[in-house]
Order: sequence, then C-alpha cells, then structure tokens
Amino acid sequence: MRELASSGRVDIIMAKVANPTETFLELNFKVDSISKTVAPNGAEGVWHSYVISQGANTITGVRAGTHGEVAVLLEQMIERLNERRAGKTRPRSKG
Repeated sequence: MRELASSGRVDIIMAKVANPTETFLELNFKVDSISKTVAPNGAEGVWHSYVISQGANTITGVRAGTHGEVAVLLEQMIERLNERRAGKTRPRSKG
C-alpha cells in the first residue's frame, strides 16, 4: 500500500505484488521451436532439435522423426509436464 498526495487529498493505492511462486506455477510449458538438425553420432534418419519453455526455464533436446511426428511427441510431453506442474495425474496408457 502506498499513499499518493494530489490536490490536497491523500489517495491510497492498493497494489498486489505478484508472488514469484504463484507466477511460476501459472505459466504452462510450451513449444518454442522445432527445427531440422543433423543426426547424433551413430544415428541415422531425420532428426529435429526442439526448445520447450516455461517462463525463463527451457528444455532443449533432439528427437528422430518428421517435423509432424516430433510435434505430436512434444505436445504429448508438454501435456504431461503441465499436468505434473499442476499436480494432476492421468492414467498411463497401456501398450
């Protein structure tokens, strides 16, 4: 709370300061980029590098597959990460 003097009167302004933990928990993971890359040593085929972010946090990695296949895998990964972050669980798929 702070006071602001203007025109002979005092206005009180209430400002909520964001709690860093609350802000962190409100941010979902998301795909920032997927780009074609060379296969790691000893591997063959089409590979893509990716960046996933949650605010200032980043996860980088590489996956084999077409752009579409990698995009689907990343969306599934992000769904699980966001569920874990929110404290939710879902039944594991059998197979």
